[in-house]
Amino acid sequence: MLIDLQVHSTYSDGYLTPTEVVGFLSKQGVKVASLTDHNTVGGIEEFKKACLKAQIKPIVGIELYTRLNRKEYNLLWYNFDHTSPELHEILRQSQASRRGRTRTILEILVSKSFKININKVLDKYNHYISINHLIDDILAVPFNRKRIKEDLGVRHPREEDIIKYYFYNSKRPKFSNSHINTKRIFDLRKKIGGQIIFNHPGKYNQLKQAIIENLKRMGIDGIEVMSPHHSVGAIMYAQFLANEMNLIMTGGSDFHRFERDGLANLKSSWDYFKIDANRLNKIEKIIG
Repeated sequence: MLIDLQVHSTYSDGYLTPTEVVGFLSKQGVKVASLTDHNTVGGIEEFKKACLKAQIKPIVGIELYTRLNRKEYNLLWYNFDHTSPELHEILRQSQASRRGRTRTILEILVSKSFKININKVLDKYNHYISINHLIDDILAVPFNRKRIKEDLGVRHPREEDIIKYYFYNSKRPKFSNSHINTKRIFDLRKKIGGQIIFNHPGKYNQLKQAIIENLKRMGIDGIEVMSPHHSVGAIMYAQFLANEMNLIMTGGSDFHRFERDGLANLKSSWDYFKIDANRLNKIEKIIG
């Protein structure tokens, strides 16, 4: 049975609405799916409704930026009470912090003569502010496009290069994600339930036994094994660690968008692999 436990929508940094994401998943033959937008549950109800119409089993989910003792982790959380007022307050605080940090970067760009209506741009985002969508907004102004080409010294700047130069440049104030205290999430899980999964640890070179052992002591339930961010070697090692520590194995495409024609033979993360639930130990604890 095909499943996908990590997809994103326009409520965070995806490019399809929750309903459109479900339409795509349905065409791929997916039977169980989870919308895991960053630090927001805003799209869950629309996603659930569309899934039920498409005969896909929806799993409540979210992807969280968290921090523990100066170490940063991405965690996936499934099957929790997404209506919890305490959860919504935590997410609201995170979103407000991210909004303030984003404003600071945009003010710096305006001081460098970029044409940006800061309030108009920020007001577009009621949940998570996506850096990739912000770049789209900035590039929509011809003057800004010309300025970026001049600053980077290339005719066709990549999104990754733009983000690195303007948001993560060591020579100017750097943007930082709004991280939630990891312990706070585990404490809340005791009240609202669900399973917490270490998200694509291979992406940030965190696929290390000591890190996962520490998170397991805190109460982590599993590891995302199947991810387009993992090499074959990383997948095999993640499976090994999950078996050694008796953890749930999960998998997701981390689907955000269809790539523009002519840029790549691989049009989306789904072209890398398709996830069969039979290959993931203990996955029934999440998908039933």
